[in-house]
Amino acid sequence: MRTNLFRHLLFLGFTTVLGTATSAQTLSSRLVDAKTKEAIPYATVQYEENKGIISNEEGRFSLILDELRTKPDSLVISSMGYERTALPTDQVLDSVIFIAPKAIELSGVYLFDKELEAEEIIEKMIERLPQNVNKDPIKQRYFLRQSIFGNIQKVDFGFEKSSIEELNEALIDSIAMAIPRSSSHYSETLGDFYKTKEEYKVNVLKAAELYDKKNIGSFEDLGKRMETMFKQNVKPDSYLKIKSGIFSQKVQVDSILSDMEEEEAKKLAEEMETDTVSGVADSQKHIFDELLGELYYKEDTKLNLIDKYRKYEYRIAGYSEIDEEGVYVIEFIPKRSADFKGRLYINIEDFAVMQIDFENLRNLKNFRLLGIFYRETLYKGTMRFGKLSNGRYDLKFADLSFGRWFRFDRPLDVIEKNKHVKGRRKQNELKLNIDFRMANTNKWELVVFENELINQSGFDNYTEDKSVRATYMAQYNPEFWEGYNIMEPNKAIREFRVSAE
Repeated sequence: MRTNLFRHLLFLGFTTVLGTATSAQTLSSRLVDAKTKEAIPYATVQYEENKGIISNEEGRFSLILDELRTKPDSLVISSMGYERTALPTDQVLDSVIFIAPKAIELSGVYLFDKELEAEEIIEKMIERLPQNVNKDPIKQRYFLRQSIFGNIQKVDFGFEKSSIEELNEALIDSIAMAIPRSSSHYSETLGDFYKTKEEYKVNVLKAAELYDKKNIGSFEDLGKRMETMFKQNVKPDSYLKIKSGIFSQKVQVDSILSDMEEEEAKKLAEEMETDTVSGVADSQKHIFDELLGELYYKEDTKLNLIDKYRKYEYRIAGYSEIDEEGVYVIEFIPKRSADFKGRLYINIEDFAVMQIDFENLRNLKNFRLLGIFYRETLYKGTMRFGKLSNGRYDLKFADLSFGRWFRFDRPLDVIEKNKHVKGRRKQNELKLNIDFRMANTNKWELVVFENELINQSGFDNYTEDKSVRATYMAQYNPEFWEGYNIMEPNKAIREFRVSAE
């Protein structure tokens, strides 16, 4: 997955999020398993045909009635493994809704002219992809939440020597101690996503970020802070020369790329492109490019169940229903060098994939070069696909988590030079051997509320506004999303506060 290697691997901040309206025109509720009393995450709450919202990971949802063209008389709640439930709208307000579980049936539910083996179902699914996957231009109203959780496992600056009196071992140790060992960063965006077979456009309606500005936002930021501390502790007529790529992503890329093959170098350079909080539209397109590029049927996706389908074993685990459609429940596990296990929910009538659950069983990438170590340790999630008015399917929900581990183990030489000295200006020197290790998890939650098929001119006529900026929050503000239908914030977001200095 092409993501900013340093921004996401070494992210030590917090970002944004959500509130919901609490007026009389807001329906709020929490979905609970009637048997276990546990929350039902990511359930569909439908209020019109092809329109609905999704409960969050805690089973909570809100619906702003003023945003709807007509007030619905009832809501229809559906989730895999639970009874489809219809409730009058006036019974939903500020309530807990208990949903009865429904087991996956193993036999005797569906009648077939011919019983198919699991491998035959997979082959028919692949054969029907051209008819089932939507390629027509479409406009989708979406909500996207990104949560980044970082954990620094080791910060050792490896002090060796210093002839600069101010840059002594005590100062270097204080810098290491000042770096926060864990952090979170939340961002949330509501917008319209325009898509054709070849291109994307994004109309950002509103966006927010929730994080602590005192935290370090990237590995480059760490370098700049260290440079600032260094410069504060040297003579006014001196300057520093830093002999390492640690403080400049560009320098570091240039030093690495010369030793790498062209294709691998290109991929790494793309991963290290910097996203800025001010460029919300471009940042959203970058995420969509990555997310849609990882769909199970795309070329070069990690989750390649099409070209590599023979590397898996398949078993019919039973039958179920999604959106009132009967589905085969197919389990898959590796039988060769494949990386994933999971389940496919395949429509019995047209063999379209309506849902896929997956989880990696081994590291997906191990990279080591010139003191840089990188591993992709986690890749798991759920993706759901809904049928459009043209009879084809498009992504309507994604819950994707991916984890990385990063280590930077390289020497650092800080040289003090005096600009008033002629000739060789070197005055003093600081030698370090940095060992920095961090793990992080990035979680994306995407909900598509509405789908509208458009023509090519409808796509071409929309011009992106790239000036939209995200609103920064030092703490959760429940009024920010008032009047908008979104996915409810979870407890961590609701309780987030930036601590005082």
